[in-house]
Amino acid sequence: MAQSDEFGDDLEDFVRRVGELRAARGLPPDEQQNLLDAALFELQHVSETLWPKYERLAAQGPARASADRTELQLLRALFQRLPLPVALIGGDTVVRRMNLAATDLTGVRAGFAAGRPLSGLLRPGDRGALRTQAAAVARGEGPRSLRIHLQQRPEETLRATLTALRPPNEPHPAVLMVLQSDRADDRRESGPAGPPGTRLRRATAPDLAEAAAHAAQMDLLDGMTTALLRAPAGEPEAALGAGATVLAAHGADWAVADLVTGAGLRRIAVQGPAGDEAAALAARIAAQDPAGCPIVVDCAGEGSSLLQVRPEDLDCFGRDADGDSVLVQADVTSLLCVPVQERGEGGGRVLGVLSLFRSGGTPAFSMAHARTVDVVSRHVALAMRRAA
Repeated sequence: MAQSDEFGDDLEDFVRRVGELRAARGLPPDEQQNLLDAALFELQHVSETLWPKYERLAAQGPARASADRTELQLLRALFQRLPLPVALIGGDTVVRRMNLAATDLTGVRAGFAAGRPLSGLLRPGDRGALRTQAAAVARGEGPRSLRIHLQQRPEETLRATLTALRPPNEPHPAVLMVLQSDRADDRRESGPAGPPGTRLRRATAPDLAEAAAHAAQMDLLDGMTTALLRAPAGEPEAALGAGATVLAAHGADWAVADLVTGAGLRRIAVQGPAGDEAAALAARIAAQDPAGCPIVVDCAGEGSSLLQVRPEDLDCFGRDADGDSVLVQADVTSLLCVPVQERGEGGGRVLGVLSLFRSGGTPAFSMAHARTVDVVSRHVALAMRRAA
């Protein structure tokens, strides 16, 4: 069973990596040399590692009962949904698994990190300490804790807590690492306590970021209200397209509007950045069949918003006519799909779907932004219903 689990994990990571390579075909030709080298390494991995493992397992027969498989899937789902950044590593810090919170913190996709030392993500001065402590924990010398710094975020101190873990049906122990922001410095900066019975008042400066976010929210609401009032009467498509235009101008690099009809989904608007290259990509996105965009279909079918930061599935928004991933070509770093849905007496019918992209160095969508877009989507639904 241990060999079967190891093979399954290795095969799952391999399939994910191949999917990323396939999705990156839309990159410019001068950037594809690295993809070719990576593809050759993956072929070598199949011939030298995966195939011999498969032959050994095939000779042994089934290695896991259906009930065991169901329980394992449940445990994996729980691991992925933990709100704290968690990674399962070996005594050599090689990553076996990372949950979604850990990939968000480190900025590295789980499929890329698997099989590589996690210490490589740290500042050089912290790598040796992590390797030493992880090896000690794997030897059974007890839990450890240390402070580390990521290469991409050297100013932030993280507390790494390590404890030994024996995964079921695996011959070697693993190390479970939990990452948390270290607040010791914050406690020291809070100052000494006052005399007994007194309370210290800390001067607080105005939160400029919060004020700016509130101002942006008000601008979005004002722009959406104005656009919907100006939309032609009797044209639901015009109201939905106007909503996409406003969202593209307030916080999104790309906005795509799909109308729900009796025959399915129909794309009616694509708003993107300025420039000839972006215009060409907008035309390819506009020519897509929305039924080939799984995340749009799910949003329309379930009637719930979907927010993804650094999407793992680069095909979740489909491909263009040449077979290239839309998310790769648009350099999407976060994706938000919101249903334009009737509420109240209307009973939850989805009238359309608004899909928003943020690309390149633009900060990812937050839950607060998703909430704001959900609010304005209701206004769009009211305008569409009135027009109809």
